[in-house]
Amino acid sequence: MAIPTKRQPLKIIVDSNALFVPLQFKIDIFVELEQLLRRSFELILISPVKQELETLTQKSSPKTRKNAAFALTFALNCTYVKVMEKKGEQTDDAIVRVANAWKASVFTNDKLLRKKLRDISTPVIYVREKSRLEIDGLIS
Repeated sequence: MAIPTKRQPLKIIVDSNALFVPLQFKIDIFVELEQLLRRSFELILISPVKQELETLTQKSSPKTRKNAAFALTFALNCTYVKVMEKKGEQTDDAIVRVANAWKASVFTNDKLLRKKLRDISTPVIYVREKSRLEIDGLIS
């Protein structure tokens, strides 16, 4: 008889705009993700996304600065992973590269990034109808 193995938490890379969801849409992403996935998960904040948020807190409109500061505070609930950055690589490209290498899902509302991820068969979690989270793709 085989011993059941404990399922690893699902790794979900968060894009910067995913961390704005609680403020922007008043959605508790942790509760929504639990209901949507029905399994344990781990939100991953990669270094280029953190840098992007830090830049927004310095060089944006006052409202965006405030929202980015909130997002950085919210990001403390994520696992931070420093990834090697490639010269000239944009944040979205780093997300695609890391998600593909790790076979991880991504949480983003960026339509262009969602298309790039769909092209490499990476599952994407996004906000649907400004009220709930949905998955595009198959999560194993």
